[in-house]
Parts: sequence; structure tokens; C-alpha cells
Amino acid sequence: MTAYGLLVFDGAEELDFVGPWEVFGVSSMLRDGADSLELIAEREGPVRCNKGLRVLPDRAFGDSGGVQGSGGGAGRPEGLDVLLVPGGNGTRTEVGNDRLIRWLAEEAGRAEWVASVCTGALLLHEAGPAKGRRVATHWAFEEGLEARGGVTVVRDARYVVDGNLVTSQGVSAGIDMALWLVGRLHGRDHARRVRRYMQYEPAPPYMADEPLAG
Repeated sequence: MTAYGLLVFDGAEELDFVGPWEVFGVSSMLRDGADSLELIAEREGPVRCNKGLRVLPDRAFGDSGGVQGSGGGAGRPEGLDVLLVPGGNGTRTEVGNDRLIRWLAEEAGRAEWVASVCTGALLLHEAGPAKGRRVATHWAFEEGLEARGGVTVVRDARYVVDGNLVTSQGVSAGIDMALWLVGRLHGRDHARRVRRYMQYEPAPPYMADEPLAG
């Protein structure tokens, strides 16, 4: 069983965690519900995300109660195999949240893999796992993260792997990262099946690097 824990907090960017959740959930489904998935927050009750979506976490920090993950695994796992931290405007506030940062540092020390999407790298830098590592983050935050020191920001990769730390650029890049991660955990052929089930074949109608007309 693979245990996935995805952190959420007020102001978290929705697709940063929902995209990987879909990847991890499909992976579990194709493995006959072998894995557990849970959303984890500092407090019980709804969390309002960056664009207004409200989600209900499965548990709060320190809660040892059972969780029924979408992958079908019953009960809270003893430790997380994968800890994922999203970005979003809320990271600017949460970077000063000592309780969250301490929890991240402790949980990351036990997890097999630690991952972030977008500015989630800021929280991992503050908590420690990203320090001294090569990381990716949202293009608009690359200089700001690098200015904090003790980290090498890679600017030309959708996701970056450094040891057991895997970080990705903004928003949609988290899906790419999550697909790589399930491939690392369960094999490339399995990751290809996940991608095919999701029909994940990006073909945006307007390329971001095209000049604007008019």
C-alpha cells in the first residue's frame, strides 16, 4: 500500500493538489484500491482555497482517527509514503505559521517522498527539506525563492528530482510530477495506464509563448 498525504490550507492553489490527487487516485483505482489518500490541514473544518473552492480535510494535525481514503484503504497509515505540499497565495501566510512548519519538518523526515507544486517549495524551504537542494517553483517566484538562499532554483524543467525530494513548477506541472512519481513507485507501464485513463494529453489551444495579437 502507498499512503499519500496532501496538505491543504487557506489560499492553497486548487489544481496544485487536485491534479496530483487525481493521478494518485487513478493509480490506486488501477491497483484495485490498494492505496490510501488523505487531505491534511491544520484544523478541522472546511478550507477555502485560492480561487474560492472549499474542501473538507480528512484530518487535522495530530489526529490519529481512522480515514477512509478515496483509494479504499481503511484507517490512517502509520506514516506517509508521499507528502505533497501545494502552492498558492496562502503560502505567503503559512510560511510564518510555526505549527505548520514544524509539522512539515517532522512529517517530511518520515516520508519516503516529499513533493511540492508551485510555491509549495517556499514551505519546504522554510521547513528544511528543500534547503541545499535543487528545486522547481512557479516562474514568477523563482527569483524570490532563490533570494532566500540555500537553494538552487532550476528554471528550465517542469519538475526536478533531488534525492527523495521532487518539486514542480506551477499548477499544471504538478500533474506531470505526480505521473513521474507513480511511475517511480509502481513502474512506467503503470504510469502510462494512469495517463491513458485520465486522457492526459496536453494540447492547449493558445500557447503561452505566442505573441498576443492586436
